[in-house]
Amino acid sequence: MATQIVIPNVGESVTSGIISAWTVADGTYVERDDTVLELETDKVTMEVPAPASGVVKHNAGEGDEVDVGAVVGEIDENAEKPAGGAEPTPATEAAATPSESKPAPAPTPASAPAPAIAVATAPAPAAPASNADVKATPLARKLADDQGVDLKQISGTGAAGRIREQDVLAWIQTHQNGAAATTAVPAASSASREVKQERMSPMRQAIASRLVEAQQTAAMLTTFNEVDMGAVMDLRKQHKEAFTEKHGIGLGFMSFFVKATTQALGKFPLINAYITQGDNGKPAIQHHSYNDVAIAVSGPKGLVVPVIRSAENLSFAEIEGTIKDMAVRARDGKITLEEMQGGTFTITNGGIFGSLMSTPILNPPQSAILGMHGIKKRAVEYPAGSGQIALRPMMYLAVSYDHRIVDGAEAVQFLVSIKNAIEDPARLMLEL
Repeated sequence: MATQIVIPNVGESVTSGIISAWTVADGTYVERDDTVLELETDKVTMEVPAPASGVVKHNAGEGDEVDVGAVVGEIDENAEKPAGGAEPTPATEAAATPSESKPAPAPTPASAPAPAIAVATAPAPAAPASNADVKATPLARKLADDQGVDLKQISGTGAAGRIREQDVLAWIQTHQNGAAATTAVPAASSASREVKQERMSPMRQAIASRLVEAQQTAAMLTTFNEVDMGAVMDLRKQHKEAFTEKHGIGLGFMSFFVKATTQALGKFPLINAYITQGDNGKPAIQHHSYNDVAIAVSGPKGLVVPVIRSAENLSFAEIEGTIKDMAVRARDGKITLEEMQGGTFTITNGGIFGSLMSTPILNPPQSAILGMHGIKKRAVEYPAGSGQIALRPMMYLAVSYDHRIVDGAEAVQFLVSIKNAIEDPARLMLEL
């Protein structure tokens, strides 16, 4: 009896995906619930488990775009389990096909796959032979082979500790950046002028589409302010150890901004609202009695925005715990589609990458987004009104908003409310 491998329903807005990797080779015996393939959609990258135990047969290849509900493979349940137990075999370890047994022609510039990280123009070193003994996805194994990385040095974050492409990329960026910087640049006469092209991932396509949509449909404006982070930094330094000891989580800056944001949204509810289509087909305003705050998180496939539900009701510790959990799962590609839907406001922090100032783009259909930036010491008047100058840890804040629903005065006052709460954290506790 053969059981079909079917592309599962990921969410109502997702109709198709791309098979980024088969994690087991055609003809491999697998146990039920073992991961057999990785599916990449415009929202998430997910692992598809085996629906039964048996021998896998591929009906679709890596890179194929498949619809939700499509049959992409089968599992022969009548096949006998190999003696000594079953260990899924990576697809790249399958026996060489006739085309693989002879040298392949050199790729042309237009068809050559783009390497994840290029080190000058020197050829990539040979991969260690020990890589064949390590559990890794086909994409991770290929990347390691191209870059000469020993997979035994990498800790896997996939199912059963399997090494994924993201793990290899993270290891390369951590260990080889220095080597790349010191690699000698060949003479101009021998420099490569090769042009390479790679497929844009479904998630990157969706991000591009939504950013263009935001700019084309909203009357987007940005207002700026600056905030003195000294009070929050002092409070955090004073109570950091006690906070960690009691709650088992570190005290960061983001929880202060989430609390300040929810407080400000209560004062200016239109910033927490949407423009939608009414029953008569004309524009209407959809109000929300809750603050579902989306936090922009950088993942290996692109930017994702998981949502903290009813953030106005959470404590500092609950906010910090939720953010940490989302960040870890975003890095591992385990954020679900449902966790990224329904936000009423978004916070993005470009400061962690060194950004000093930016104009964040709206996350449709939301009406506003808060942009945090790097903390830099600058000469400002301190204390306020004293006429004295002091070096203070300052951060630029930006709020981009849809002028169709939010007036400039509201946006400015909203940002000032956040600024006041951060500069005097007692206002958060007293709900002022």
